[in-house]
Amino acid sequence: MKKNKTAGMRIREIRNGYLFFAPWLIGFFAFTLFPFLYSVYLSFSDVTISPTEGIKSSYVGFKWYIEALTVDPTYTISLFDTLRFIVLSTPMIVVAALLLALLLSGKYKGRTLFRAIFFFPVIIISGPVVAELLNSDAAAVINPENYVIYDFIRSLPEVISAPLLYIFDNIVLILWFSGVQVIMFLAGLQKIGLPIREAASIDGASGWQMFWKIYLPFLKPLILLNTIYTIVLLSGFASNAVNGEIVNKMKLTGRVYGYSSALSWIYFVILAALLGVSFLLLRPGKGKSIE
Repeated sequence: MKKNKTAGMRIREIRNGYLFFAPWLIGFFAFTLFPFLYSVYLSFSDVTISPTEGIKSSYVGFKWYIEALTVDPTYTISLFDTLRFIVLSTPMIVVAALLLALLLSGKYKGRTLFRAIFFFPVIIISGPVVAELLNSDAAAVINPENYVIYDFIRSLPEVISAPLLYIFDNIVLILWFSGVQVIMFLAGLQKIGLPIREAASIDGASGWQMFWKIYLPFLKPLILLNTIYTIVLLSGFASNAVNGEIVNKMKLTGRVYGYSSALSWIYFVILAALLGVSFLLLRPGKGKSIE
């Protein structure tokens, strides 16, 4: 009887999940699927636009892909810089969001105000606003190079100093991009039952032990979710180099739309591989989760 009840609840949860997912599916099939597939076709085509004949295309195979990866130096440099930005920034943003969520999950006066302050960057994170802030050097308001610890880190071996200096140089951007992730981690922390925490405290578990044995295993699915969300967020950031290359080369003479479509799909395939690696590294284990 209990098994049937559990199965019924699981079916209802799946049904409700599909209901919440349905608006996106409808929008995807109605407005996105055709442009999505048409861009694949254009990436293998030489496109010409004529005032009298309209848009005409002829199949050229992998011409644009080969040219993008072997001939176009600005695209490969931009691609490398963007991927480095994503690979280095994603773990830092997720870790920063987790630490902030742990701090904001405590019980103290003004907790709601502090949560609103940390979520505020999400409100202003639109592309034009961030682009203007970056152009005015708003991300460098802290100026970490003015501190002694910055010089000390710079004197360390490059293997150690490079990631640490990257954190110091981009700390404002890291905080800008961590708002939604903080909210997700806070929601996960609130699902950890108080009896579990009390039982761990009674057994003498320290805060460090509770983090590794209780919080982190429970939050592992959210770590995966936030990692995927952060990669997608950073990859679509309007000011990153690859997106700029794609937009700027969309109407080049002799390669209208087709070349930029190929650039987009190269970027997409690499990001899909990066998401796959993230899933393999962070996927929840087969062990039982904490209830």
